[in-house]
Amino acid sequence: MTASNHDPVDDDQLLGSVRLRGTRHRAWLRDGEPSVARRLAQIGVLGWIVVVPMLLGVFAGRWLDRTFDSGLFCTAPLLMLGAALGCWSAWKWTQTA
Repeated sequence: MTASNHDPVDDDQLLGSVRLRGTRHRAWLRDGEPSVARRLAQIGVLGWIVVVPMLLGVFAGRWLDRTFDSGLFCTAPLLMLGAALGCWSAWKWTQTA
């Protein structure tokens, strides 16, 4: 048998979370509290991240429906797909911000 160089401490999720919290706390102490304008800008960006894919889905769906004369057959699913994509993108953005 060979000895493994793998440290079980590296896999500990609690330890990783504590290190991440410490890093964020040190960054907060260094940078301070974000301004109200920055918070409002983040809310605005978050709104656009959700709305733009929905609008693209609606415009593409309406174009396809007019092209194939299919009522709302393409608009509704593409709107839902755009909403799902927008919410997923917003979730990912909030995780990195």
